[in-house]
Amino acid sequence: MKSPYAVAAFAALALSAHGAQAACEFEIEVGDALAYSLTEIAPDTTCENVSVTITHKGTLPAAAMGHNWVLAKPDDFTAVTNGAIAVGLDANYVPDDERVIAATKIVGGGEQDTVTFPLKDLPAGEYTFFCTFPGHWSVMKGTFKVS
Repeated sequence: MKSPYAVAAFAALALSAHGAQAACEFEIEVGDALAYSLTEIAPDTTCENVSVTITHKGTLPAAAMGHNWVLAKPDDFTAVTNGAIAVGLDANYVPDDERVIAATKIVGGGEQDTVTFPLKDLPAGEYTFFCTFPGHWSVMKGTFKVS
């Protein structure tokens, strides 16, 4: 009989090989490049809340190579990123906009931040997550799938 730890490790490895995680808590690593460690998140349908932790493994400060994690509907992506420029770093490049579903603060090298939000408020479908630091959103984005 297989150890439950071995089965869980195999499942996590299989999911990470596809760039996705299925759970209620997600960890995303970023660094001194324009990339998230995950490009797809699919929370378990039994989750009441979803937590996303972004950890900056690089060395550059937030003002030079900061990253955040912002969630919005795909149709709202452009409006949110345009609003990000206007509010600047002091507001973590996250506009005060109802189209922003969830967002972390901007993190620089060695920093991390977590956002927790209710899953029940999101209708089934695909959402977009992205970094709102100017220029990053063109390549730093992924899909958040709600079943």
